[in-house]
Amino acid sequence: MKNEKKPGNIFDLPIKLPKEELFEALLDNDKVLIEKVVSTGQVTPPGEWYNQNRDEWLIVLQGEGELGYEDGSRIKLTTGDYLFIPAHQKHRVEYTSAEPPCIWLTIFF
Repeated sequence: MKNEKKPGNIFDLPIKLPKEELFEALLDNDKVLIEKVVSTGQVTPPGEWYNQNRDEWLIVLQGEGELGYEDGSRIKLTTGDYLFIPAHQKHRVEYTSAEPPCIWLTIFF
């Protein structure tokens, strides 16, 4: 978590991005988790689903992503698109842009 007296920048990225997704907790307490996620082509492995205990609100700040749901539906998200995912709604990441990297801001509550 960033020092509260020094601002961070949501668009700051390492000079060389690793092969795996980057997760940075910006705020984490017993009520809320705000996380920056940087994806560069990563997707949820076949047969796996996110089935979270908390509600999630997310926004794509840069790039593109696509989510799939257990019922077979999909939703494409581009820069500026946001979405609410209720707790226990099974979903998976089907696509993320690599260039530019997909920067997500997720809020779990």
